[in-house]
Amino acid sequence: MSRTISITNQDLIQQLKFSGKISEIIEGIIARKIITEAAAEAGIKNAIAELQQGADQFRLANQLHNAKDTWDWLGKRGLSLDDFEAIVQFNLLSGKLAQHLFANKIDPYFVEHQLDYTGAVIYEVVLADEAMAMELYESIQEEEIGFHEVARRYIEDVELRRKGGYRGIVYRKDLRPNISAVVFASDSQRLLKPLLGDRGFHLIFVEEIVQPKLTEELVLQIGVDLFGRWIEEKLQEVEFELGN
Repeated sequence: MSRTISITNQDLIQQLKFSGKISEIIEGIIARKIITEAAAEAGIKNAIAELQQGADQFRLANQLHNAKDTWDWLGKRGLSLDDFEAIVQFNLLSGKLAQHLFANKIDPYFVEHQLDYTGAVIYEVVLADEAMAMELYESIQEEEIGFHEVARRYIEDVELRRKGGYRGIVYRKDLRPNISAVVFASDSQRLLKPLLGDRGFHLIFVEEIVQPKLTEELVLQIGVDLFGRWIEEKLQEVEFELGN
């Protein structure tokens, strides 16, 4: 038989403290205040038509396909329709503020950091034994065995084994520095000698070096990164006190 338990605001605050997430929540509150104040200082406002478009985009992003989905989503989070509008308002202001601050800085940033956005399409097998890794490298070079066969035999992870060790596109930040240096100095279609990493000796086939292009997706990502760093810098400048 089910029973009803009453939860007070004090219960919520106490649980928040016990969860160890209170500093994270406080940081989020301060960040929201920083963004709201900066948008106001810049004269940034949302038009009514933009609110509707923003709400539609929010529902699409959260797979809220109809009114029932939206009400269920709000109910599970203890949110009201006014809260929903406030979320949309804030998201729009954040996007506009980021555009205001960094729209003319994205191109120069991309030019300066092109190396960070160069990608490499790689296949990888990690082996515990250096001698075995070198032996397999030489066997592949001499065409005694193919890389995909090595992957099938020596990769333990089932999904990665099925993909023949395919890692997809990786970037410098994704790899250990000594591995990154060799991978990005390589040509396409090149098997690299075993490289020591955190998990063992990495046998890597570089399928392609992907030169960066400033696509719409990358413009958005750089804007998000720059805006995030700006918020972090502003957070460092702020002291806070908890009110009653």
